[in-house]
Amino acid sequence: QLVESGGGLVQAGDALRLSCAASGRTFLAYARGWFRQAPGKEREFVAAISWTGGSTYYAASVQGRFTIPRDNAKNTVYLQMNSLKPEDTAVYYCAAARGDRLSDYPREYDYWGQGTQVTVSS
Repeated sequence: QLVESGGGLVQAGDALRLSCAASGRTFLAYARGWFRQAPGKEREFVAAISWTGGSTYYAASVQGRFTIPRDNAKNTVYLQMNSLKPEDTAVYYCAAARGDRLSDYPREYDYWGQGTQVTVSS
């Protein structure tokens, strides 16, 4: 029901935009989030946005470099990633959580996409 796209191989300093499209249902009353997981590491929070788009929340490691816009008319949320670093390399997952509270805990999200690989070379 959530499908990510836009991943790929880029160089350090480049930008990349991920998309997460919803299908089969709408997620208009859901907060949306992005997480990532690098090999051998736990899944970590990246960013979240309220269903209205009025509130956002970012991990300290991406603050100022990443943004999380959403387009409710398209039932899609994005992750705009600028000034990418090799440490940003991971599989990126989008998620949806009922309600409007922004959370950085994976267990508080109800729906997940399958993930898209982002690799940043130095």
